[in-house]
Amino acid sequence: MTPTASHPNEKRAETTRMFESNFFEWFSRIHPATPFVTWIPVLAYVAYRCVVRGGVGALSVAGLVVGGYLIWTITEYGLHRYVFHWTKDTAFGRRVHFLVHGVHHDFPSDKDRLVMPLGVSIPVGTAVYLLLTAAFGLHFGELLYIGFGIGYLSYDGTHYYVHHFRQTTRIGKFLKKHHMTHHHADHDGGFGVSTPLWDYVFRTMPVAKAGAKAGAKRATKKAAA
Repeated sequence: MTPTASHPNEKRAETTRMFESNFFEWFSRIHPATPFVTWIPVLAYVAYRCVVRGGVGALSVAGLVVGGYLIWTITEYGLHRYVFHWTKDTAFGRRVHFLVHGVHHDFPSDKDRLVMPLGVSIPVGTAVYLLLTAAFGLHFGELLYIGFGIGYLSYDGTHYYVHHFRQTTRIGKFLKKHHMTHHHADHDGGFGVSTPLWDYVFRTMPVAKAGAKAGAKRATKKAAA
């Protein structure tokens, strides 16, 4: 099911059902602490394995963890831009978009849908671990995986934080403005949540002008590139 349009003066609901099945509906919701309770012990265990195994110098360890974090940031950007915002003007396309990300844009204050459900993060996390260790071996792959996991948790934490907490620091205020501009003014920009790094690189910083003006400005930039 998809939400129905409301009257302009009607108070906006904070949530909606995604599935008619209570079973699937339950799995579509997640407490914001769940990713941290689940993944911090996993990352701690992987870190313990790396310490016990040894064989990698301190500078290499730091570089690999930072490298894994950077891999996450480009993954975050790519998923948000090309998967979460994929649209197709068909009944199937609209339904997929709503399930993947549209529900968050329609109900941005829904506290149960601000972090990634375990039904998504566990398979993805497992696949990333297998890919990194297959490509770089256990010594390097697990250190990259730790950085990737730290990046993922920073994404989930930042996403919840900017939606539900008052920002008091310059960085917090900047990240909130960056993400809220994406939500309320420019869906075609601002795909980084935990960092605007790749929005700067790919020139997709969100423009605080709604509708056609934002689209026209970005189209002009692309044409000039």
